[in-house]
Amino acid sequence: MPDFTSISQVDLTPVAGKQYFTLDREWREEFIYFLMVDRFHDDQRRAPVLQPNRSAGIQTPDAFYGGKIKGITDQLDYIAGLGCTAIWLSPVFGNNPGAYHGYNIHNYLDIDPNFGTKQDLIDLVNAAHAFRRNGQPWPMRIILDVVINHSGDNWAYPGDDPYFYFNDVQFPFGFWRDNGPIPTELREPTWYHRRGRIRNYDAYPELEHGDIDSLKDYANDDDAIGSAVINALIKAHCYWIREADVDGFRVDAVKHMSAVACSRFCSNIREYAYSLGKRGFFLFGEVATPDDDIYNRYIGQNTSATDGNDTVFFGLDSVLDFRLAEGIYADDKNAPLRDVLKGFKGPQTLFNRIEAQRQRALNRGEIGRYLVTFVDNHDSFWQPSGRFANGAPDEEVIGAIGFLLTALGTACIYYGTEQGFCGQGGDNQIREAMFDKAIPGRNLLNTSCRIYQEIAKIAQVMRNNEPLRFGRMYYRQIAGDSQHFGFPFGSAYTLAFSRLLYGQEVLVAYNVSGQPRNDFVIVDSTLHGDGSTMRFLYGGAGTTAVGTAADQSRFVQLNLPAFGFVILV
Repeated sequence: MPDFTSISQVDLTPVAGKQYFTLDREWREEFIYFLMVDRFHDDQRRAPVLQPNRSAGIQTPDAFYGGKIKGITDQLDYIAGLGCTAIWLSPVFGNNPGAYHGYNIHNYLDIDPNFGTKQDLIDLVNAAHAFRRNGQPWPMRIILDVVINHSGDNWAYPGDDPYFYFNDVQFPFGFWRDNGPIPTELREPTWYHRRGRIRNYDAYPELEHGDIDSLKDYANDDDAIGSAVINALIKAHCYWIREADVDGFRVDAVKHMSAVACSRFCSNIREYAYSLGKRGFFLFGEVATPDDDIYNRYIGQNTSATDGNDTVFFGLDSVLDFRLAEGIYADDKNAPLRDVLKGFKGPQTLFNRIEAQRQRALNRGEIGRYLVTFVDNHDSFWQPSGRFANGAPDEEVIGAIGFLLTALGTACIYYGTEQGFCGQGGDNQIREAMFDKAIPGRNLLNTSCRIYQEIAKIAQVMRNNEPLRFGRMYYRQIAGDSQHFGFPFGSAYTLAFSRLLYGQEVLVAYNVSGQPRNDFVIVDSTLHGDGSTMRFLYGGAGTTAVGTAADQSRFVQLNLPAFGFVILV
């Protein structure tokens, strides 16, 4: 417990003599490793059995299991070895009893003792910033998951009964639990909407005024109370930038906040980071919806539209790409990415997606600045079939993460995916532990796992080839006979795209089917002459010849095994 409990006591002057961390590397170049602190690793010395096969994660009780911040610090080599350059931690602040996931916050001014101490977080950040891989600098950024839409279950409605949203009626305040949240400024009943639990998560104003289950929604409207709420949350979170030198925030439940509240938070956090000398403090949000128009309300200066343009707030830098990850299961043209990569749905959703995004960015390369891409995460509501690896062979898992690493956006992998974890069911079932408390000295951080090793190879290719980080992206037509090209459809095809950057082309192709394919794939005719060759960077050896079709378009033939993934230049 810190020796203060009020926002008025928070000191935001820079730590004397401290050189705050900054890095020129763009965020779209990062490969983010998202982990649940409680489930990744404890503070005990453990080692895996090294073998090529995947592992089943350790199923745990739906409560704190024992993961520690120190456990992450001790295992940075494992994360860096996968090729990751940034680590996103699940929330680490003081939580209510049993809330191992971190989203039920009671104390914004201290680290949950189940995870460790403030010094443990400082040590992790310092170690990540100074990390060296194979003797060479490999600085890693640390991202904290922050919850500013709602507090934890820190108070009750009258009678401690569940209240549900109804016609935007404000209900009476009941009582504080455990003397109320910290900072003490949050112990003000008018600072909460008090509309009861959301019934319809897509209906306005219910989605912004209601509580997410038992978690209590802040009254963060564009008024005096809302301003006081946001200012308190801004200062509480700036404190952690000052103290721990973290590099970014993932902002939870953005869809349930007003755009102005979110952007005011982002603008002030960004300015504070700049004042410390930190460049490019990354703010990306969870807008759990497949609606691009809703995305736009929260990104960049678009957020000012809801403030009547009186003040230009600069909102989130980026959002988790739920539009692609979640999709619409009943709609073949807007299907989830995971269903496309598993061959359950056709690729039209990918073509539609890039066209829709192209209208919102400067060019086909800059789109990558605004998206954090993923195929699975810690929430079961959007992935009823469980983790991506559930029912998927190793090759499909490798191909899916390969797609994220080479397509537009900042790639994010959910911990355990690199080991083939395949949990299914509720939230807790897809939050497996990577260590088994019942077996001393043993963990599942197996660097010999084939999935881990192949992802690491693809990540290195991405790191060494600028077009895969900055290039424009074009999906490619295919043919079975080198003459009749068209965009693929159905469930058995080669999914191919190019990344182009000022006279350079990198071609990526993935066979979504369980049978070998020998498709011809279009490449850029201005960059490749007839009879020239393209060289394999991943998934093959040597080169393949460039041919010319009757219409003078250029192509290469790719002989891909089932679920084969290749990269050529």
